[in-house]
Amino acid sequence: MIISTYLGNPGKKYEATRHNLAWIMLEYTGFAGSLNWNAKFKAKYARLANPESIHLKPETLMNLSGESAAAALGFFKLAPGSMIVVHDDLELPFGTVQLKKGGGTGGHNGLRSIVKLTGSPDFFRFRMGISRPPAGRDVASWVLSRFSEDEEALLPDYCRLAAAYFETILRNGPVQGEKRVLVNF
Repeated sequence: MIISTYLGNPGKKYEATRHNLAWIMLEYTGFAGSLNWNAKFKAKYARLANPESIHLKPETLMNLSGESAAAALGFFKLAPGSMIVVHDDLELPFGTVQLKKGGGTGGHNGLRSIVKLTGSPDFFRFRMGISRPPAGRDVASWVLSRFSEDEEALLPDYCRLAAAYFETILRNGPVQGEKRVLVNF
């Protein structure tokens, strides 16, 4: 069984921000309409039978995402390696995704929280590129800002292609993969 944890911040003011890219992408999956969300683990969670998977949207702020992830792993008696964390990533250009297992947090506070509270960095990461901020722009304000007009125009294609790739990973099982450029501008 796989737990897919989608990182984001709850609340209307964060809906369309770079930090919520995982939540935006989730809506483009073929199974999004089939998810029957329940409240548990300080999150919304849902189970799917095919492929057998658990989907988790922490309802804490990003920096506390580990509270939900650790609680769900403990409840289902799964190791961190059974989890795929879908998150925004500054180190990848916008329009790029990469599946990676383990590694550092790259300064991502949601990942930092998960590593701290699960006791392990050995989970899969479905990294979705948001690019680094322009010179002189603060990282915190960048991840909490909306996408540019050019990015917003490409966002539906980016999320649709990322969702298709993510669904393939769920069906076939995660294996550390190559970096994929899905959209360019």
